[in-house]
Amino acid sequence: MIRAGRHHLVRTLADLAAQHGVGIDRYTRLKPYEAEGFPAPVSSEGARTRLYDGEQVDAYLLGKPVPPLPAKGDDDDLLDRRECAAVIGVSPRSWDTYKHDPALTGARVEVGGVDHWPRGAVKAFQDSRPGRAASATAGGRPRHVGDQVPRDQVPELTAELLDADPAISAATVTAQLGVHRDTAQDALTRLRADRIADRIADDPALTPAQAAAALGYPAGQVRRAAARAETVLRARRAAPYLHDVATALHRAGWTTTAAAPDVQFPGDDRVVAALVLDSDRAPAPALVWDERYGWRTAASRRHPLTKGAALPSEGGGVRYLAGGITPPPADVVAALTP
Repeated sequence: MIRAGRHHLVRTLADLAAQHGVGIDRYTRLKPYEAEGFPAPVSSEGARTRLYDGEQVDAYLLGKPVPPLPAKGDDDDLLDRRECAAVIGVSPRSWDTYKHDPALTGARVEVGGVDHWPRGAVKAFQDSRPGRAASATAGGRPRHVGDQVPRDQVPELTAELLDADPAISAATVTAQLGVHRDTAQDALTRLRADRIADRIADDPALTPAQAAAALGYPAGQVRRAAARAETVLRARRAAPYLHDVATALHRAGWTTTAAAPDVQFPGDDRVVAALVLDSDRAPAPALVWDERYGWRTAASRRHPLTKGAALPSEGGGVRYLAGGITPPPADVVAALTP
């Protein structure tokens, strides 16, 4: 961490290289910062960017005793993402979500090209987070009372609980956050599915059940998550193709941006994507891709996807495009061209 009042002394490896009069490539090959007695970095262990206290470095280079840094923690100490995550007891990955909270974005300080936050701001954020008081009640959300945590915050708060206890149940999430049991179960299923898919992406030889076990998820709790993980993996494989189609439609002048379609997993068991054609001269309000049948047009930009597993009938603005499940992007454009 960068101790309070010392951020102006921080130097990067590039700064140290310039101080030695050499290029950064040569400096990192020589690695003088690994010599015995060289001051330790003020960045956290494992950080991608090494940061050093300039006063300590100067003393070392002059052969003088290296002055110690203040030992006592201060609310103005600047913490990087790993240190912030440690303060509130979550993973760095969870912190990457929390840091977008308005209470933290305003407190962010960039030092040496690295984002930092004052210790006091991190502690204040932790103390004010929704759901903390709810953990004292074992009964969860009282009857006839709405969720105590805003829906958009449930995934990140549940991720923290899952980080701390991979075997956590929906009942425990309900008690900790004061949300409905269905809300808790849905959040757990989605998080576990994504993490199972990540593990399989790293080791394709794993089955969903094996990946879940490696993550510490009890077999009795992850049947839906394992099934959804397979759907998530299929969606990831389809993503480059969907992006190419979106780009082709943009080039045709039917979308104002080349953004990839919004992918959804109805029922956790199939991949469906909707792409709104927002140009005034678009041949249809929207396009829908379903891994079962390929592309179709939709009559509504606002609600292009239909509920349930049944396929919508043709007519009323709905038309199925020929060419198979993944026709080339140019063929999709051709099928839509009036």
